[in-house]
Amino acid sequence: MQNLKKSVFLVLALLITLANGSVQANSTKSQILVLGDSLSAGYGLNTNDTWVNILNTKWLNEAVPFQLINASISGETTDAGLARLPQLLKQHSPKYVLIELGANDGLRGFSLKLIKQNLTKLINTVKNTGSQPILFAMKVPPNYGKRYSDRFNQLFYTLGAEFKIPVVPFFIEPVVLNKDLMLADQLHPNAQAQPIIANGLHSQLMPLLNHKSE
Repeated sequence: MQNLKKSVFLVLALLITLANGSVQANSTKSQILVLGDSLSAGYGLNTNDTWVNILNTKWLNEAVPFQLINASISGETTDAGLARLPQLLKQHSPKYVLIELGANDGLRGFSLKLIKQNLTKLINTVKNTGSQPILFAMKVPPNYGKRYSDRFNQLFYTLGAEFKIPVVPFFIEPVVLNKDLMLADQLHPNAQAQPIIANGLHSQLMPLLNHKSE
């Protein structure tokens, strides 16, 4: 009986040690907050099929020391994201913030001045807490004229140069013109497109993260 109790105790001790090791391993990962819209929230998809989840799984399997926290909401605009950002920063204390917003503003024809103002506030809010912003460039079709769409598309690179922060080129570009990789609305990538997006972002983000982590 004593031997049985001792064996049970040793097994429990081993399990607790392994659990603590797992917690410590997770705690060493740098948090990356994804502040985005439906393109990152995974509109029309299961959570497991989104590029964020696929990339997280890839990083876990490859022991990459980063973890994505997806705070994206379908339909999100820059002003709505700005309202949520302070609490998200407080809650997660991320090392990096991926700002993937602006497309819904552009699709609704918001003034470029307002969009730039909100993106500027988003960038400054992130920087003021010690986190590092990475801006995702968005694109919109010329629904409001070519001049509007051209200026909108350039806006993100202007802000990147102004604040000296990385800008990721339009991240669904590799799939957006392929109807087989888009949902019926031709605005949102489907499940088959998500691994392509995840792999593309892995290639683009790793040099930025590694460079800034040195």
